[in-house]
Amino acid sequence: MNDFIVALGLVLVVEGVVYALAPSHLKEFMRKAQEIPDQSLRLGGVAAMGLGVLIVWLVRSLSG
Repeated sequence: MNDFIVALGLVLVVEGVVYALAPSHLKEFMRKAQEIPDQSLRLGGVAAMGLGVLIVWLVRSLSG
């Protein structure tokens, strides 16, 4: 459970950095994202999840 809370905290840090350092770019990206087909966004989300699981699995398997 501790790992989950740490991971959630890191997600919030990364999102916070984007909002703090580049709010205008984020707004522009959100406008452009509305034009991207749902299927493409869904595929990108699934790919990101898969990459995240792979990274966690690799780190866990290499660290012990």
